[in-house]
Amino acid sequence: MEEGDERYMVETGATLTESEVQGRLDRLLSTIQRADARQVGYPTNQRFDYSPLLPFLDYALNNVGDPFHDSNYWANTHEFEREVIANFARLLRIPPEEAWGYVTSGGTEGNMYGLYLARELFPTAMFYFSEDTHYSVLKNVRVLNARYIMIKRQENGEIDYNDLRDMIRVNRDVPAVIMANVGTTMRGAVDDIPRIRAILDGLAVTSSYIHADAALSGMILPFVPEPQPFGFDAGIDSISVSGHKLIGSPLPCGVVLTRRPYVERVGRAVEYVGVHDTTLSGSRNGITPLMLWYALARYGDEGIRKLVTGMLDMAEYAVGQFSRRGIRAWRHPNSVTVVFPKPPAEVFQKWQIAPEGDEAHIITMPHVTREIIDELVSDCAV
Repeated sequence: MEEGDERYMVETGATLTESEVQGRLDRLLSTIQRADARQVGYPTNQRFDYSPLLPFLDYALNNVGDPFHDSNYWANTHEFEREVIANFARLLRIPPEEAWGYVTSGGTEGNMYGLYLARELFPTAMFYFSEDTHYSVLKNVRVLNARYIMIKRQENGEIDYNDLRDMIRVNRDVPAVIMANVGTTMRGAVDDIPRIRAILDGLAVTSSYIHADAALSGMILPFVPEPQPFGFDAGIDSISVSGHKLIGSPLPCGVVLTRRPYVERVGRAVEYVGVHDTTLSGSRNGITPLMLWYALARYGDEGIRKLVTGMLDMAEYAVGQFSRRGIRAWRHPNSVTVVFPKPPAEVFQKWQIAPEGDEAHIITMPHVTREIIDELVSDCAV
């Protein structure tokens, strides 16, 4: 190989010149940029800037193990991860000294962790979740080899409380694990957690556990004047919130929170890395905790509140624009998910919109502007 003629291996075993590699990357970037401009159906905040963190990409940061214990692997961001957990604990209404958690790879891992803890606490439990629960949960309970019952949903997306009561009554002799939705994927519905607790109490179920999937709404409800019950004060035992959704991140990530005593059931010491093994994964991303810490530090509560207010105002604007064109659109209180009839196929060819059956939705993340809403509504009205 001549000097300056840098070549790269590709998956097929062939080689590409530096210019060929750059060409592939340039084409990919162009494709992503075009897709980005039409992304209105999925809850990812695309307005972020983590350029001050670029120097950290030169290092193999690894947050292996429990963030609350020292590690033999020193290139970690555990200190920043602990601050992220404390911040989320405050927002989700549990005293930081009572909370335990870690930064996950996203909502699926957070949900898996909550259900894993529940299964360890109550090995014979029956798991309950609604038809509108995130698709990952069915996979999670199967991986855990847990018994489960899928509960009907109401038309608005909330769990059917009567069906839940009936199913728990049939199985009242075993512990109950409930997967509550704090903002469903398709309709943004928030399950009534106090009502679920009341059902358990009314049936005299003494062993129970509620995990909340609050992927998007977990960062909305703490910043609105009249939130639906959503936190630990409402009766949950663990919760999963995404980081790449409202906060925004180039890497999928999230936070799972629970109560410290629960984690003692699953932890064990690992001599090799000198840590407690309490998380689902071994090696963990050390960059994403730093990103979340940076975003929370730069926004502050007031910055996030302003962000949430703008998203909610844009959702209301979208409902109004659809309605003015004769298209029935609606959203739940404190929700940025706008539901409307499924548009023609050509609309899906232009816009990234999430469909389900006869409905579709858009989510008014910070990058969704009035101009985007106007253009989309115009296309749907044709």
